[in-house]
Amino acid sequence: MLRTLPTDVKDAALTAMADALVERTDEVLTANAADVAAAAADGTPESVLDRLRLDAGRVAGVAAALRDLVALPDPVGDVVRGSRLPNGLQLRQVRVPLGVVGIVYEARPNVTVDAAGLCLKSGNAALLRGSASAYRTNTALVTILSETAEKAGLPAGSVELLPADRASVGELLSARGLVDVVIPRGGRRSSSASSGSRPCR
Repeated sequence: MLRTLPTDVKDAALTAMADALVERTDEVLTANAADVAAAAADGTPESVLDRLRLDAGRVAGVAAALRDLVALPDPVGDVVRGSRLPNGLQLRQVRVPLGVVGIVYEARPNVTVDAAGLCLKSGNAALLRGSASAYRTNTALVTILSETAEKAGLPAGSVELLPADRASVGELLSARGLVDVVIPRGGRRSSSASSGSRPCR
């Protein structure tokens, strides 16, 4: 399970994922070009197209962000604070993984990599629901990340992509006992789609 994996295994997986993104940049850019062309044909504003658009430099940037995570200390097991009671009993507050983290976000495909990396570093599985406009790109990114993570020793299904439709958000929010927390990220559209999100126990 992810929550019990040692730091070196998680960091090796993140490094391998970063390397794979760079090696398979053409695959990502082909999918992204199709997303950008479809969005442009739909009359999407240029400012939104720019957030959607990837190039080799931007792919290298998200890969570098994964490597930056490797350099950070592992939060799992970190003792936040503690004290000793008069009777000698020691109390400690320790950081532990949440479990399965659902994240709902819009447009920017770099969030796919950032969210997956942060979840894996902290011992959590990532269940990602991006926007329809970036679905081809996100599919390519998650395919690379999940294949590489599994080869590096992480459990299958550590990173998964949900369909980019409204129904998937409702199912995510109602998956109590399966999804431990849902995080909406982005503007009013994504937040309203995720209204009522709270930890799912």
